[in-house]
Amino acid sequence: MQKISLFGYGRTTKAIAKVAINAVFYDDKCTKPFRDSNGFKVNPSSEFNAKYSSLEIPSPGISPSNSLIKKAKNLISEYDYFNDTPPLKIWISGTNGKTTTTQMMQHLLKDKGSQAGGNIGTPLAELSIDAKVWILETSSFTMHYTNIARPNIYVLLPIHPDHLSWHGSMKEYEDAKLKPLLSMQEGEIAIVPHKYKDIKTNAHIISYEDENSLAEHFDINIKKVNFKGAFLADAILGMAVDKILFDRIDYTKINSFKLDPHRQEELKDSKNRLWVNDTKATNIDATKAALNRYKDLHIHLILGGDDKGVELDELFQYLINIDASIYTIGSNKDKLFALGKKHKINSKKCLNLTDAISKIDAVLNINEVALLSPAASSLDEFSSYAKRGNEFKKAVKNIS
Repeated sequence: MQKISLFGYGRTTKAIAKVAINAVFYDDKCTKPFRDSNGFKVNPSSEFNAKYSSLEIPSPGISPSNSLIKKAKNLISEYDYFNDTPPLKIWISGTNGKTTTTQMMQHLLKDKGSQAGGNIGTPLAELSIDAKVWILETSSFTMHYTNIARPNIYVLLPIHPDHLSWHGSMKEYEDAKLKPLLSMQEGEIAIVPHKYKDIKTNAHIISYEDENSLAEHFDINIKKVNFKGAFLADAILGMAVDKILFDRIDYTKINSFKLDPHRQEELKDSKNRLWVNDTKATNIDATKAALNRYKDLHIHLILGGDDKGVELDELFQYLINIDASIYTIGSNKDKLFALGKKHKINSKKCLNLTDAISKIDAVLNINEVALLSPAASSLDEFSSYAKRGNEFKKAVKNIS
């Protein structure tokens, strides 16, 4: 009987275990074997033996350097495992905007029987195989391990440095994002940034410079779309796929979409001053997008966390032309403070997020903005970016 080895005891693998036969977990945090509440066996990683495994499926975030990955002989991704399911598959990737683009697309296509999942929070094993369309937010981690599955439509947002400590280099990260194009077939469609317009693929390429060129290609009146900044590009990409599949452009429907919290979420304190929760900006490009949105104001910028090995000089070169003061937090706060001094940008080193908010509260004027846009992961001090954002919002609410 085929034995499926699931690497990591997380949401993705737990969902697979419920639909797979004879699945066993191996997890780095497990110290001795046990059976979970569903009766599945969970073993320490050290007990994995490739000779007794027919198939290995990792949790997407497990690094290629992990000993389980190195021992595996029949490694496939979650996407590969569900490759033969019937729904038409749309993959959405890129560095920033994947989640919002996926959500907007699902909002537009739900009436056509679509379901959204992947990195957005719902594993493929929990999606219905009777759905007409699967809209999948797809991480570079997943694509690194994917060798069989491919999308019918691939939507790629711009690629910027991120997750370099996981991939090893910018080239490896970019290659993972471009990997689906290599296996796509004639009749399939890829919407990609203009720099990749000549990439070798059998898919039909639609390239774009920005949201304006994309809107022009699909005959979308950008003035009728209510979103601004990075959200406008997300909306146009969602509308583009709706146009490709169903030849329709629905301005009323896209404008009715409600954005999730934690991405350029505006708040007012008790003194009517503007604070912005952009905790989901975990890389340079996302922070630059937020800075660009508020560039006409003096910005009190909270930066810092786990920068995942990315060099940050690019961000500080951008900040030279922005009217901003920097408040550094997190595990890389010393590095950020040193970069601020190097580039002659007013910088303050803070004990933590609460301290940064307190320092800003003391000097923030009514015609300025306080912006949490960390350009770094939250996992050095918080369990998630949402926890970081919620702490920020709570502190702002308590300002008196």
